[in-house]
Amino acid sequence: MSVGAIIVAAGRGDRMGTPVPKQLLDIGGRTVLQHSVAAFDRHPAVSELVVVLPSEFLADGRGLVGPTTHTCAVVAGGARRQDSVVNGVSALSSAVDVVLVHDAARPFADAALIDRVLAGVADTGAAVPAVRVRDTVKRADPDTARVAETISRDHLWLAQTPQGFRRTVLDAAIALGATGVVATDEAMLAEQAGHPVAIVDGADDNMKLTTRADLAAARARYLDGGRVGTGYDLHRMVEGRPLILAGVTIPFERGPIGHSDADVLSHAIVDAIFGAAAAGDIGLHFPDNDPAWKGAPGLDLLKRAVAIVAGLGWTVANADATVILEKPKLAPHMGRIRHALASALGVDVDRVNVKAKTNEGVDAVGRGEAIAAHAVAVLAPGGPAR
Repeated sequence: MSVGAIIVAAGRGDRMGTPVPKQLLDIGGRTVLQHSVAAFDRHPAVSELVVVLPSEFLADGRGLVGPTTHTCAVVAGGARRQDSVVNGVSALSSAVDVVLVHDAARPFADAALIDRVLAGVADTGAAVPAVRVRDTVKRADPDTARVAETISRDHLWLAQTPQGFRRTVLDAAIALGATGVVATDEAMLAEQAGHPVAIVDGADDNMKLTTRADLAAARARYLDGGRVGTGYDLHRMVEGRPLILAGVTIPFERGPIGHSDADVLSHAIVDAIFGAAAAGDIGLHFPDNDPAWKGAPGLDLLKRAVAIVAGLGWTVANADATVILEKPKLAPHMGRIRHALASALGVDVDRVNVKAKTNEGVDAVGRGEAIAAHAVAVLAPGGPAR
């Protein structure tokens, strides 16, 4: 099974009343769109991504989406949602046989939800996540605004996304839409095309951001639930070893010695991330007596740390670090270092800061015998599962 995900972000979000579309608003250090994309990018079953944007944002599309692990196409939306989905499907490779369609305005989809949808697709060919209606439902007379009847809620569900389809089922739904049938979602078209659609359990926190109150609630989720961690690392400097910081090799005659590549900057940030998630430290996850980590690039360990805390329900919001060494000067390399860290952390580069200091000739670091790094990382809720 090859799974492709289409993140529909082509709406203008007029009801939000903000200067930019709601999918480009910031929550917890990332845009709504970036949170939605990340949920599918980190899911192990998903191999391709397509983001559908308003045509006027297409030129800046890759920058708006941010870094992704998987191939990600960016295409323009259509006049209607179903037209935008058609454009998204057209951008998927022929290898994709299961398609997930997700509203970018739902930034809190998690791996468990995606798993349930995929299981429903495997069972029936199409699946919609939904939650039961809990409130009493009234139908009102449109002219008098008086109650016309009370509707039983026993069989009523509120649909969410991502909705999943075998590609053949989605193709049939799209073909029906091309005849002029209008629908509010792809599941509706699939139903009318005669295909069974399974309901799987949605998630109460898989909210859709529609109003300013929704936006405030989403931001509060991050403000109230963030975590801060600190990290520190130090290695001796010896002749003949490369000096590597965040995967960037700095020309110098000496470098740090260690079981891995002794990248103190990456290691310090790894410890800060694990500390914020209360998940131990670098030695617990990547012990220096394990041959598997001998010579391991620090940037690779950093990517693994991000994946580990994502599994615990956390994403990195930002990181700040200080490297302490006497020589050489790091200023000429700082741009590459920050961009490498941002890519590994899955954040924009303006969420990463690195400073270089000397120890003014004091102690082993000051004498050039060692290199050290301190780091702080901030995590926000929003990984695959809490």
